[in-house]
Amino acid sequence: MSMTSSQTDEDFNKAHNKALFNEIQHFLNPDEATLISFSDIKKMLKPKNEVYKGMMVVPINQIVGSEGRYHDFDNRFFPKSMHLKSRWEHIDMAHIKDINLPPISLYELGGLYFVRDGNHRVSVARAKGIEFIDADVVSLQSEIHLKPGDNLAKMTRQVINYEKRVFYAETNFGDITDYWVLDFSVPGQYDVIYNHILTHKYYINMNKSDEISMETAILSWFNTVYLPVIKVIDRHHIMRLFRKRTKADMYVWVIKYWDELKQKFNEDIPLDTVADYLNHKYRLPLLRRLRNKIEQIILKKGTENNSEP
Repeated sequence: MSMTSSQTDEDFNKAHNKALFNEIQHFLNPDEATLISFSDIKKMLKPKNEVYKGMMVVPINQIVGSEGRYHDFDNRFFPKSMHLKSRWEHIDMAHIKDINLPPISLYELGGLYFVRDGNHRVSVARAKGIEFIDADVVSLQSEIHLKPGDNLAKMTRQVINYEKRVFYAETNFGDITDYWVLDFSVPGQYDVIYNHILTHKYYINMNKSDEISMETAILSWFNTVYLPVIKVIDRHHIMRLFRKRTKADMYVWVIKYWDELKQKFNEDIPLDTVADYLNHKYRLPLLRRLRNKIEQIILKKGTENNSEP
């Protein structure tokens, strides 16, 4: 083995070990060590259009995700799998020999960057402590700006908080209802609520000669639709089965499921009956849920090991 080959082998092993150690450190919260999927962020932010920005010098610490290789690298772009070794060392060799590499290709979204092409080049650069990299950039326009260093869960919370601010500001929901805790654990739900209110407004107006105001529709929906459903959720203690969800999450889910049942059986089903069914379906003993989770982890690890050459 030549001196250069020995160096690239050592460089890769160091980077790979950092990824393994990072995974061990975040065993209880694996998402914190996971590279972010561009498609996940795009789905949340719903950018309106693309703008070609051309060649730029990009800070590597603002490259937080990948379009297609987010399973291969950890959140710091260190290689997680041995099958990346050959390509990684080839890039490392070019750095050692001071060979100019073509620029990488990036998407910019929410003020952060995601790799379209060049994941290995970013990984090697991070391992060598390089701070900037040449990139060909396409920007996707969004009003939401994300923070570098956050994991997907924190970015998701940023998006939800932004959606809540917009919903409350545009509808005046809080002042109308005096209810400021319409909170969700997943993005996109405030649009669902807004559509529920519009539908409620439509059905009320069917029996009136003069159209009611949006303020009246919001207050009516809140008092005659939302709060009664929440009371059923509380009465049947459904939140005990979904501790990571909010009551507004469960409202949306229960209404959706209730509508599906009414369409399936072509009859009006009491909401309490739906709540009873949900309790029966999802009340798994804690030990069984824990056992299922352990079996999933073991199966995943076994699949990963079998896939390595």
